[in-house]
Amino acid sequence: MKTKVLLDKKAIERTINRITHEIIEKNEGCSALSLIGIRTRGIYLANRIQAKIKGIEGIALPVGVLDITMYRDDISKLKSPVVQKTEIPFNINNMTIILVDDVMYTGRTTRAAIDALMDLGRPKKIQLAVLVDRGDRELPIHPDYAGFHYSVNLKEEVLVRLNEIDGKDEVVVVRSE
Repeated sequence: MKTKVLLDKKAIERTINRITHEIIEKNEGCSALSLIGIRTRGIYLANRIQAKIKGIEGIALPVGVLDITMYRDDISKLKSPVVQKTEIPFNINNMTIILVDDVMYTGRTTRAAIDALMDLGRPKKIQLAVLVDRGDRELPIHPDYAGFHYSVNLKEEVLVRLNEIDGKDEVVVVRSE
């Protein structure tokens, strides 16, 4: 198994800075915005974006956590799915929601997240921010903000490692032989 580092700690920080500035610019500020991280690594990325926005705009955006387990279209294939808590302590109606995830691939995770959000209310708008867009969609869903684009083949997998749970920040491609 070969591993190639795509982004190191500094590159991840620069990427999150850029995504943050793009979110602020596209939305002409931060009024009526909230961040919702998709379990698991999307939560930590959403928290980092929130901290950057607070530093730039002086506004602490609300942050929520979304578990999409029961909305997955492959749940019947999972051996023993673990449903975790969705924690969105604010009203999402008429808000612009920035969904945050680590890797965008087929679009199915995002579709599940949108379904889960719509069961909670009716946002004004939903935007998607991802650290890595690896291409190869199965659904017509694309990120509004993508930090890094990397096309992989079927023998490769993109892994995002974040200090909060993995002990280091990096994005790697693992290739199975």
